[in-house]
Amino acid sequence: MPCHSDSPRAALPAAMHVFGLAGWSRAGKTTLLRRLIPELRRRGLRVSTLKHAHHSFDVDQPGKDSWEHREAGAEQVLVASAARWALMHELRGADEPALASLLAHMTPVDLVLIEGFKRENHPKMEVHRVANGKRLLHPDDPSIVAVAADVELPGVAIPVLHLDDVTGIADLAQRCAMPANGVDWGARPDD
Repeated sequence: MPCHSDSPRAALPAAMHVFGLAGWSRAGKTTLLRRLIPELRRRGLRVSTLKHAHHSFDVDQPGKDSWEHREAGAEQVLVASAARWALMHELRGADEPALASLLAHMTPVDLVLIEGFKRENHPKMEVHRVANGKRLLHPDDPSIVAVAADVELPGVAIPVLHLDDVTGIADLAQRCAMPANGVDWGARPDD
């Protein structure tokens, strides 16, 4: 998948863009995101994130009023204060929502960094750590435009950047991000 601009620090157009980080568990996706977000913000971009979890998770605490509302059967609970607000939506057995559906709930920003969702078709960088002993994803996924790894990967046909090259990764994310409304959101079938 070619990137849309030859300029390494291209400004993103007005439409909300997406770029992902995908890889096996414990490859360093979250660590890289924590370093990438401040670099992109330093460049003047408004950045949000969307993360996939493979397990049940809770942003609420048992005993709190909002938790009690959910436990009582509320489908959605919105908690608000002067500092932030959070909307929790219980699926109650419904199918997991598609990535495109989740993006539609987000306030538009310049760039949404997507962690996980490795089977979706948005442009993404594979995060690879050799110590995991896992195979590379990119040969089977044409939407992976580069690899960030902790070692050199000779013979890889797409760009390989070091995990510590946050500036280079930010350049690539800006260059390869795609407008969210331009992505074919049909997920590819599992291997």
